[in-house]
Amino acid sequence: MQTVVEAIVSVLLLVGSLFTLIGAIGLARLPDFFMRLHGPTKSTTLGVGGIVLASVIYFSAHNNFASLHELLIPAFLFLTAPISAHMLAKAGIQQRVPLAAGTRGRPPATGACAVHGDTRETSGDDEDANDGEPAQDP
Repeated sequence: MQTVVEAIVSVLLLVGSLFTLIGAIGLARLPDFFMRLHGPTKSTTLGVGGIVLASVIYFSAHNNFASLHELLIPAFLFLTAPISAHMLAKAGIQQRVPLAAGTRGRPPATGACAVHGDTRETSGDDEDANDGEPAQDP
């Protein structure tokens, strides 16, 4: 029985470490802010979940009681990671951080465009030329 528990713990540790590594590589290699946001919020959350689950199984098997207080760590992480990612994305949209050419689903240029679903790129020069009005398509 001990060998089975250690095998399960080993697999969970490897899977959790792999997800964490993928998240770290994504954070370092992806080209812009919005793409980089997915590295730490998606894959590393799963990585920490796998590692903590391995810890719960290991200490529950060795101490003959369930170590459920360790489940508070991933529960807190699973609740806060999407909220913090959403807040960072909203701040990035508001600050108009530069985007890579390969980024799909561009954020709207103005608040009015967001209401109508228009995601065209507008530059600040077009608004100045028309006394504050957005440029019209020909």
